[in-house]
Amino acid sequence: MTAFQEYYIIEYNISYTQFNMTTLNNLPQLPYLDDFILNLKANNFSEETAYNYERDLKIFEYFLNEDIKKVFNKIDKTDLLRYKAYLGSSDRRTAISTNRPNKKLSSYSINRMLSALRSYLKFMEDMDHTTPISPAAIKLIKNIKKHAQVPEFEEIIKIIEAPIKYEGEERVALRNRAMLETLFATGMRISELLSLKVNQIDQTGRIYVLGKGKKQRFVYLTPRALAHLKNYLAKRNSTSDMLFVPYRGRNNQEKNKKISTNYLQFKIKKYRELLDINIPISAHTLRHGFATFLAENGANPAAIQILLGHESLDTTTRYVHASDKFAEKTHHDFHPLFDKE
Repeated sequence: MTAFQEYYIIEYNISYTQFNMTTLNNLPQLPYLDDFILNLKANNFSEETAYNYERDLKIFEYFLNEDIKKVFNKIDKTDLLRYKAYLGSSDRRTAISTNRPNKKLSSYSINRMLSALRSYLKFMEDMDHTTPISPAAIKLIKNIKKHAQVPEFEEIIKIIEAPIKYEGEERVALRNRAMLETLFATGMRISELLSLKVNQIDQTGRIYVLGKGKKQRFVYLTPRALAHLKNYLAKRNSTSDMLFVPYRGRNNQEKNKKISTNYLQFKIKKYRELLDINIPISAHTLRHGFATFLAENGANPAAIQILLGHESLDTTTRYVHASDKFAEKTHHDFHPLFDKE
């Protein structure tokens, strides 16, 4: 299954058989797309990054063939405007399914897809291939900054404990619980979690992580998370090098087969719905919550930066904002005119 196919199957909650394979396979491919993906890998971009670039460019490919019905070499700047409008519309036809939801993409997602297209065009230029438009013609949209909501600590704990309550198969419940415990205990990225191998963790709960941009760091499990990880490993029953192994799906017996990010995000969403929690929660929310709760308890921002694997402290400060509840308490405790009687 390709990255594009898996994206739609998970994103729109349709079965593998519902996916119109004939339509997709007959779409003309962007020129030199395979070379572009190969170039990413040759330049030490991670498999996850290459996967995301391919997925996002396949969406542009689908837009050309099914929406404006143009070949790549004939597009112009007006088509770029149409593509932006297409990505920002809840009526866009990006799923091969009649039961698609009216789901608008965030400005972050739109800019990620536009950036992928710009990188592809830049590669074409660097390789002296003809391009119908310049990479510089692709302008990102204004990013509407929102005050990110971090759920209450109790809500995060409910999500982490949900697999034991809602999963019918013991080994799946133990694995999913261990994954969520590890995410919140360490603050690691979902891609880092799902790429972990058994030999990256020691008996004390220290984990060696090869993170974004091939940067190395250590993260640390809490005693609680380590206990749940050991419970999972006792029932894991696999010879795979991967720490978290898939039990279902195509080719799940392959030695280094990983759980997909879409699977875990889908499960977190399902747990949230079953628990009737109205604040959106994702794997990234657990990472964000990790940073926020550490900061609220007095952790040094520079130490949080190291644990998160951020190159810049400025990036960390965007994560480490106080929750509304903590901000209110700080105001009441420290404002000179607040009545403390």
